[in-house]
Amino acid sequence: MVPMPDQIHRQPVYHSPIFSVDECRWKAADGTEIRRAFIRHPGAVLIVPELEEERFVLIRNRRVAVGQAIWEFPAGTLESGEPPAVTAARELTEETGYVAGRIEPLGTFYTSPGFTDELMHVFVARELVSGEQQLESHEEIEVETRGRADVEAMIRSGEFIDGKSIAALLLWQESISGSED
Repeated sequence: MVPMPDQIHRQPVYHSPIFSVDECRWKAADGTEIRRAFIRHPGAVLIVPELEEERFVLIRNRRVAVGQAIWEFPAGTLESGEPPAVTAARELTEETGYVAGRIEPLGTFYTSPGFTDELMHVFVARELVSGEQQLESHEEIEVETRGRADVEAMIRSGEFIDGKSIAALLLWQESISGSED
């Protein structure tokens, strides 16, 4: 096992309502002092909304950081003290209008551990009942349903490029292949 380096210093340098940035210093094995900034994040959820016959509810969300609207599964940041499954149910309804009869965990992963501690909690939502989106005033989110084959083709063509959603689809695929054995 690779040992973790001894941290020399960690200092908060920026704080926003969603995340903060810490500057960290540590010594590498050869004695070199390393300095990096890391994003501290409260964690998030992603929901794979599964309709009958391997159909999914997708959203198209404007992502200013990448300068485009992209297809993805619904997701959101954990609220302080709110269990991930509760956040998942809330975000699903807010972003898509769907209410889940069942929400089940699929797994967790770090989104980009080279520079953030954001832990993504992935759920599958089933027994969906459609309703009204509950968007915040600044949100504009399109909702569509697509079959599994369509989503996989969108991934191959580069039309579906949200990494967290692609990882979540893999967790979903593993969950159903395990249940077919």
